[in-house]
Amino acid sequence: MKTNAMIRQIILYFFIILSGSVIKNDLLAQNNNARIKIDIERQIGDIDKMIYGNFTEHLGRCIYGGIYDPGSPFANKDGFRVDVIEATKKLNVSNVRWPGGNFVSSYHWEDGIGPKNKRPVRINLSWVKKEDNSFGTDEFINWCKEVKTEPYICVNMGTGTMEEACNWVEYCNVDSGTYYSDLRIKNGFRSPHNVKYWALGNEKDCDWHIGYKYPDDYGKFALETAKMMKAIDKNIKLVAGGSANYRGDWIDWNRTVLKYLGKYVDYIALHNYSRNKNDDYYEFMASTDFAEKVIRVTEGIIKEELIKLNRKNPIYIAFDEYNVWSRTTVNEDLEEIYNLEDALVISSYLNVFIRNAHIVKIANLAQLVNVLAPICTSEKGIWYQTIFYPLELFANNCFGKSIETFVDCPTYKLNGSQVPYLDVSGVYNKAKNEIIVNVVNRHKDKPIITDIISQHGSFKGNAIIKEVNGDNIKETNSPDKQLIDIETKQKSVSGDKLSYSFPPHSFTMITIPLD
Repeated sequence: MKTNAMIRQIILYFFIILSGSVIKNDLLAQNNNARIKIDIERQIGDIDKMIYGNFTEHLGRCIYGGIYDPGSPFANKDGFRVDVIEATKKLNVSNVRWPGGNFVSSYHWEDGIGPKNKRPVRINLSWVKKEDNSFGTDEFINWCKEVKTEPYICVNMGTGTMEEACNWVEYCNVDSGTYYSDLRIKNGFRSPHNVKYWALGNEKDCDWHIGYKYPDDYGKFALETAKMMKAIDKNIKLVAGGSANYRGDWIDWNRTVLKYLGKYVDYIALHNYSRNKNDDYYEFMASTDFAEKVIRVTEGIIKEELIKLNRKNPIYIAFDEYNVWSRTTVNEDLEEIYNLEDALVISSYLNVFIRNAHIVKIANLAQLVNVLAPICTSEKGIWYQTIFYPLELFANNCFGKSIETFVDCPTYKLNGSQVPYLDVSGVYNKAKNEIIVNVVNRHKDKPIITDIISQHGSFKGNAIIKEVNGDNIKETNSPDKQLIDIETKQKSVSGDKLSYSFPPHSFTMITIPLD
């Protein structure tokens, strides 16, 4: 009997402990209390301004009717829409990738130079659309100068040749005295274009693309192309085509590509689009976790190849296509209308790039205008989609060092894993003596009260709080009304802790001055 009583007491004891744990977790879930610890001495890496890039392709109304629209009252003498130029400047776009994308796999750059009335009209085989070539290399370079952004050209590795890619570098970068440099001068451009960044094709691991290749075939072709391009200009930066089609062998694709190109390239490209086909909010909020996993795996492959090659210079990741793409098809010219939850996912992508700033040195949102875009044009002017605002905030504020953040917050269960409601990145700007904490509250309904704690140094002054939010996750902007925008406020801070309640379904950037 005594034994049974003792067993009952033990069971009761463990029940109390377990109940207390459950009660504690329930209280945490109800109160949504959280902590974010930051330490400016725990630095991940330098944040490269090139992660705030964009992408333009000859698709739908991105180029024609977007960037270039000679018939528009908003166009300047070169046919470029001035309102788009100003909006691009507002986004502080650091580089623009062009001309594709799928488009480039059957694009021959010589069709797009010289007198416009002599340029051929072709059927672009990638999109099976007519291309009149009125916007080509020289127009793109002129537009980049207007915007004050870095041109980033992708060469044709589908129907193109090694020599064609090599000639393109000669046309753009050689001063004078050769056939293609003199041709550029004849076309009215005395000074070289000095294009620094070049991609060795687009998504050649995707079997629906023109010029699809097996990894060894791409590696061999890209290697010889890279050698020729570098022979023309040894100072260019080359981007190898990494995986975009994440089948079971995508890791082998990246490893094989680097086996061939490891001595010649400076970056390997990754692509990823988040989709919300099932309209599952919480699954969608966690969709960028896949991009982060791909970055971490690819970083490991890079390290492996660098050791094999005994190469001292680093190879980085160019995440040169990313966005949300859930609703439209190519037949609809991909004129996606974005809502608040899409803006939150874009915020999380940018958090991913900040958290991996040591290895991700280029990133390009796809695309800039009208097609999967933050900027939309009409006959009356332009308007900004919801995704414009996180892009604007990051690209105009997050510079300096990426710093580690320790996040202790409530989680939700998804596919057997626990996903934190708070998605966080941290930035230390030494020049301004401030830190920036970027927080996506993924909780659909509840605010999360959070202590932001400095582990090194104190806060002092007025913290600037910028928030992207709306009444509900499905709110969109339109030409008539901007329901989603940036709300700005201030909060006085001192000491080593700032307490803040992050509203549900919101992105918040807090800039905190240091003592």
